[in-house]
Amino acid sequence: MTGNKRPEHLPGRAYKRELRRLQAELVTLQEWVRAEGERLVVVFEGRDAAGKGGAIRRVTERLNPRVARIAALPVPNDRERTQWYFQRYAAELPAAGEIVLFDRSWYNRAGVERVMGFCTEAEHARFLRQCPVFERLLVEDGILLRKYWFSVSDEVQEQRFRSRLEDPTRRWKLSAMDLESITRWEAYSRAKDEMFAHTDIPEAPWYVVEGDDKRAARINMIAHLLSTVPYHDVPRPDLELPPRPPSTGYQRPSRDLQTFVPDRSAELPR
Repeated sequence: MTGNKRPEHLPGRAYKRELRRLQAELVTLQEWVRAEGERLVVVFEGRDAAGKGGAIRRVTERLNPRVARIAALPVPNDRERTQWYFQRYAAELPAAGEIVLFDRSWYNRAGVERVMGFCTEAEHARFLRQCPVFERLLVEDGILLRKYWFSVSDEVQEQRFRSRLEDPTRRWKLSAMDLESITRWEAYSRAKDEMFAHTDIPEAPWYVVEGDDKRAARINMIAHLLSTVPYHDVPRPDLELPPRPPSTGYQRPSRDLQTFVPDRSAELPR
């Protein structure tokens, strides 16, 4: 990139073509995970409105929800607040043949909790000491751990926040705490830098995704994930559609005996 000039956004046609190809590869990855009994964890972190949610949706939309699931934990309850910090996240880890995508993760403590004062200095310091140990234990046990940080410029973040405010179907994605990230931009930057300094470890490195172009971010993240996992095509059984057997005299009950959804589509202009 030269100067402040931004690269052109990825055209929609190229995006859709490559996304379809990558999603087919994700299905191959899924079948390998299931057949080989692997355990894959993908952590999605980053700035608010950086595109984490959209990337997660594109990763999972063609996958089997019995194999690949999203872990998006709510605020801890009173009991969970008394547990070891990593305990409730450990309960979400995959068993053999499963993929878990963390829509935000144990890194809440290094980000929002740190910046908003929801944890003490001692709790934050303990997290930075324990997190690399926790992740090394996961990797040592055979879990495939991938961590992605979605970055976005302050200008683009503000544009996306404004767009959410004006769109009633997306306003739920915006909270008062999200808006705080505008006034606390530098505090979040310092917290992220400190987090990287402690947790960007060889066993589980951070991978940064440039998120100003959402389409490019999704393509880049998925392509990178696939490139880091040694999956291969798993032979599948040959399936053939069986012939429909001849009728044995079954008759469907009268439509008057059932309650049907009104045909709203018939009222739409043609």
